Amino acid sequence: MKAQLVLPQGARALALATFPSVVELRSARTLLRAWRDDDLPAWVAMNADPEVRRYFSSVQTETEALAEAGRARANLARRGWGMWALEIPGRLPFAGMVGLNVPSFEAPFMPVVEMGWRLPRAAWGQGWASEAAAAAAAFGFDALGLDELVAFTTVSNQPSRRVMTRLGMQHDPAEDFDHPTVPEGHPFRPHTLYRLPRSRFLRR
Repeated sequence: MKAQLVLPQGARALALATFPSVVELRSARTLLRAWRDDDLPAWVAMNADPEVRRYFSSVQTETEALAEAGRARANLARRGWGMWALEIPGRLPFAGMVGLNVPSFEAPFMPVVEMGWRLPRAAWGQGWASEAAAAAAAFGFDALGLDELVAFTTVSNQPSRRVMTRLGMQHDPAEDFDHPTVPEGHPFRPHTLYRLPRSRFLRR
């Protein structure tokens, strides 16, 4: 079944497949799954960590973190895909979130489907973000039939930019932009955009 996403100001729409239940994605070491209530304490704790939120404007309060998780869960329930909870079977029952998102802000490159990830410090440095993001990208190209995925982050976020590069994403500095939801003058307002055409995806 197709769900139409209609963006503001007459922008073209994306036709995106939906599924009757949340799709699970497995790779050699990772599992992307539906969120559970028992994930939430770890989610709240990781978003209160200044290191996890280093490239955001602030840490999140419990209320803010739960609201973000609620949106992720609602999108997963509605589409069957989205920002999944990440599990490392046998290692970490909850290791943050990885997946696909449909941004709603206005920018010259919209509309798009973006890849995103956020992991707690205990999950850093293992290659899990790249592996899970590759599984999400494969789903985007194969199950959703997308021709391209994008990712973006604040210019100084080198760890995320390295993940984007490992996935085979391309960066054109001419497409860098000021994120409209970040206040003017804030050092994290300048963002860099990476694109991943289907033809460049490095399957794992």
